[in-house]
Amino acid sequence: MKPLEGLLVLDFAQFLAGPSAALRLADLGARVIKIERPGAGDLGRQLYISNLELDGDSTLFHSINRNKQSFAADLKNPDDFAAVRKLIERADVLIQNFRPGVMEKIGLHYDVVKHWNPKLVYASITGYGKEGPWRDKPGQDLLAQSISGLTWLTGDATQGPVPMGLSVADMFTAAHCVQGLLACLVRRGVTGQGGLVEVSLIESVLDFQFEVVTTHLNDGGKLPQRSAVNNGHAYLGAPYGIYQTSDGHLAMAMGSILKLGELLGCQPLLNYSDPKTWFTKRDEIKSELARHLKTQSTTHWLAILEPADVWCADVLTWPRLMAHEGFRVLNMTQKVSRANGASLETTRCPIRVDGKILTSSLGAPKVGEHNAEVRKEFLS
Repeated sequence: MKPLEGLLVLDFAQFLAGPSAALRLADLGARVIKIERPGAGDLGRQLYISNLELDGDSTLFHSINRNKQSFAADLKNPDDFAAVRKLIERADVLIQNFRPGVMEKIGLHYDVVKHWNPKLVYASITGYGKEGPWRDKPGQDLLAQSISGLTWLTGDATQGPVPMGLSVADMFTAAHCVQGLLACLVRRGVTGQGGLVEVSLIESVLDFQFEVVTTHLNDGGKLPQRSAVNNGHAYLGAPYGIYQTSDGHLAMAMGSILKLGELLGCQPLLNYSDPKTWFTKRDEIKSELARHLKTQSTTHWLAILEPADVWCADVLTWPRLMAHEGFRVLNMTQKVSRANGASLETTRCPIRVDGKILTSSLGAPKVGEHNAEVRKEFLS
């Protein structure tokens, strides 16, 4: 039995953050019903990565809406609104990520629905919170990354602001949403009362930066200083970064420059005996290391460094990763299918419970695919 079996989740969310949070609850055993507008449904159905689609919907939609059901309802239609109200009265969790004020206009904001269902745990996801000058800005990942200061941590010093190559604001917001929901569900088990969970992209991506923001706040307000040479972390000294070798790349984490100089036979590194210089002369040191590492293959350097317990790694492409036994033993992918046979391979839930991997072969639903089933079970 999965931990959340028996719980009913209503997913009113669109795009990434909200649906990803609902997906994690589904992976953990909850029954998730997407409440979608008739016809177009979740706008994420048409949010493409590389224009790749399956059975009329984007693969991005499939990847974060698998293992769910779909109930199509026009919330401006009184009959559909009444049906949705009945579902809310039966639900354990509701997730929505409309802009501030939208759910109030519809009449489904927390202050209303908590009276219909006092045990409901209600999650509200916004871009920048419900107050302040950013309140009505689009809650979009790249914009949140840019406003948060995150883009000044990635890339080399000469590059200007560089966003991360993933929707990290959305993903961390989804994770924080799930944490809040599970905490309120635990509290509900003690008190019998539901609650309101509020998260935002901006707060989540600021929390994501907790170590460097804390340094900034307690270090006289100094700005991050990215290395101009193979930057890996704006606040860490040499050798931290990724280096080119004769046939690939090598990642180097924190470590002693003197030890590296001895192990690698790189004489110039032995001149930096004071650990303070590993930051103050970071680019100088990394330039020497970069020149030296190009002379041999990645395998050659790993054979020297790994037995000496130096923190380093090969830099794998996805084909090399997926061909590796280290990846295969994880069983990290699964096949999911729609009722019509349309299927794709995607990632699985990364959590194991009681030693078991959590998987489900149920693919993302068509818009309104489960209306008849839901009406028969909950509304008849």
